[in-house]
Amino acid sequence: MNHWKQGDYIEVLIDDLSAQGEGVGRVDGRVVFVPDSVPGDRAEIHLTRVKRQYAHGKIHRLLEISPHRVLPACIVADKCGGCQWQTVDYDYQVKAKEDQVRQALQRIGHFEDPPVDALLPGTEPLGYRNKSTYPLGLSKTGQVQAGYYRKQSHRLINLNQCPVQDSRLDPLLAGVKQDLQAQEWTIYDETQQRGQLRHLSLRQGRRTGEQLLTLVSTDWDLPGAEEQAEIWLQRYPHLVGVNLNHNPHHTNAIFGSKSRCLGGRDYLEESFGGLQFQIRGDTFFQIYTEQAEALLDVIAEVLHLDGTEVLLDAYCGVGTLSLPLAQSCREVIGIEVQPEAIAQAEVNARLNGITNSQFWIGTVEEVLPQWQGRMTRLPNVVLLDPPRKGCDRQVLDQLLELQPQRIVYISCKPSTLARDLKILCDSGSYRLVRVQPADFFPQTPHVECVAFLEQC
Repeated sequence: MNHWKQGDYIEVLIDDLSAQGEGVGRVDGRVVFVPDSVPGDRAEIHLTRVKRQYAHGKIHRLLEISPHRVLPACIVADKCGGCQWQTVDYDYQVKAKEDQVRQALQRIGHFEDPPVDALLPGTEPLGYRNKSTYPLGLSKTGQVQAGYYRKQSHRLINLNQCPVQDSRLDPLLAGVKQDLQAQEWTIYDETQQRGQLRHLSLRQGRRTGEQLLTLVSTDWDLPGAEEQAEIWLQRYPHLVGVNLNHNPHHTNAIFGSKSRCLGGRDYLEESFGGLQFQIRGDTFFQIYTEQAEALLDVIAEVLHLDGTEVLLDAYCGVGTLSLPLAQSCREVIGIEVQPEAIAQAEVNARLNGITNSQFWIGTVEEVLPQWQGRMTRLPNVVLLDPPRKGCDRQVLDQLLELQPQRIVYISCKPSTLARDLKILCDSGSYRLVRVQPADFFPQTPHVECVAFLEQC
């Protein structure tokens, strides 16, 4: 068992996919993780890292090709780190994601037979992304590049189009790079931590067709930026605004806290859940509009609101879920840590004539204890939509004190969802009644799902 060493070649049958997107094979009781492999592949693997119980390797030679292996839609799929599963046929991706949710709930949440519904597949496995944000860089010959990083590195793969983003954004990606080349603005070098332009962000209104362009810079001072913005607005008829976001910090975060409009307006309009939304370049909105709406429909169907409920939307963002559901509630309260998102949620409420919503700024763990001082009625329903790391334990403890009748937990990471559901259900106060996975990120291992809890 211990005879493997780095640099060896071994034969492996791939029989599974990991939550990180790698193919998984097993040899002599040890697990081997192999990127770019597909269940059903038999391959000669070059071992790149060896531990006692597992190893990592890369394909040296395919011996048998899986029936689930397909030709990638992207010419740089083997290099780009943006999509891990373009070589996996879509039906198998759907199966793998549903299994991932079920296994996390069993293994981490200790739910023996979790009530997981069939995954909602994406109607468009390609061309679905309504937003793409590209790091900027320079080639060895000084050409401005935009793209995604090569797998497991910070070396840029230059792109002129991307098959998973809305194809209407492709002309902007190719054209804007050329214009940046002609400007005297410098491109940020993260190793030297010098330069101005860091990212190019493009956003598409799937229903309205409106487009928004945002440059992320370390420097507010970009000479000629307003003039260039006007050129872009004239050239691209669906572009409604050009923004400059300021991020001078040495950080992995893409956006800084402040933006200004260089031309047009600082938001695009989009239809969602029967409402009109204003969405800025730097605020969160689900990447796959149609799938987010499908999940909203499931939530509305299961909750079957009758107009008497007080609904708390923790991590509410720009009101994506709060506002459509507000039409069926007595009152909706949203909590969000980003002041810009709260301001946008309030604008969206006014835009749609919704008067029974209010939004509180702060972290959920800070704001939730203030509930009884600010509200006369306790929430009947709580929506949780935390970041990938899941809920702070303090939030879960506060919910167990508040005892809402129903909790709806939306998650983009099954492992943290399972962990948090276990805490809520082990308390004896709640039981898990339904989990609905949905594919918000085709061609990647990421999976979204919504879990419904009821009081015991």
